Order: sequence, then structure tokens, then C-alpha cells
Amino acid sequence: MTDSPLNVLVVCGSNSASSSTKVALAEIAGQLQQAGCAVDVLDLHDTQLPILNPESSWGADYYGPLKARVAKADAFVLGTPDYHGSISGAIKNFLDHFWKEFAGKLFATVVASHEKGLTVHDQLRTIARQCYAWTMPYGLSLDEKADLKDGRIAGEVFAQRLTMLVRDLQVYGRLLAGQRAADLAGTEPGFLARHRK
Repeated sequence: MTDSPLNVLVVCGSNSASSSTKVALAEIAGQLQQAGCAVDVLDLHDTQLPILNPESSWGADYYGPLKARVAKADAFVLGTPDYHGSISGAIKNFLDHFWKEFAGKLFATVVASHEKGLTVHDQLRTIARQCYAWTMPYGLSLDEKADLKDGRIAGEVFAQRLTMLVRDLQVYGRLLAGQRAADLAGTEPGFLARHRK
């Protein structure tokens, strides 16, 4: 795993074209790319997914290409605005489309909120755990008034935490991706054994 770039899928769960969530995720994606990661950005404002229908979505034209992007990722950065103390419908719908593809991979959470977004981070972590994924032990919360100015990151503390998240995502994302590959190729019991081919 150390010889190949870490594949990171950055998912923006805001339906606003000028969202603060998007600003933070763009900075994260840029720093990850500069560090040598292979970054794929899925903006759910630009790529609006149909509401999941278990009877038809798996065979729909959009599903195969999207599944390939998710399956390729070693780690995920999920960004969402705080809507009534919860995640956006757009990111919930994206997450509803998958589960096996998330198993054993690392999730980082980014929440735009005037209330710190703690319950929103917890909800994203709960979803990840239900899919047998790992999560960062902390999330990145963005307060638009304090942390942005003219559509750019201005808060010093927020900028430091963002850089820390980028660093930690790479370190632990690589460790987990390497172990995931070993477990999928191995024969010992473990939670990833069910995903062996």
C-alpha cells in the first residue's frame, strides 16, 4: 500500500452551489492532492442522485459508475451541513446506496454548523460503524461566520485542525488500507472475511 497513492473520495453533501461545506472540502482535497493522494470529489449538488429505490436503483444507469468510484476509495471525507441537528438528505441518500463497499475503510467527517455539529458527526460515525467502517476519533466543524471570509478559510484554529485532519487521514488511511488488503487476501477469521472473493 505504501507504494501506491491513497485513494480518497471526498463527498460534498450540500445542495447549495456556494456552500461553506464545499469550501472546506475543496481545501481538504487540495491538500490531499498536494500530499500525493489520488482524490476524487463527488459533489452532490452537481451530481444529484435519485432517491434510493431498492427495487430499481442497483440496475439503474447511474449506479455502476458510482459504485466503481466508491469501491476504488481507500478512505472517505464526508461533508454535510447541519440541518436541524442531522445530516443532509443528499448525503444520507448517497450513504444509503452502499454498505459492503465501505467495510474496513476510514471515514473522516466535516460538518458546517453554527452549533458545532456534534450530533451530526455522531450520526455519520454511527452509519460508518453499521457498515463495518472505521472513523476518525474527531471531526472537523466549520462555523461560516468565524472560519470563512469572502469564500475562503480565515479561521486560524480551523485551518490548523483541517491540516491535522489531512495528515491523520493519510496516516491512518494507509494503515487501514494495507490491513484491509491483507485481510481480504488472507484466510484468518475477521470481520472482513465475509467480503473475500
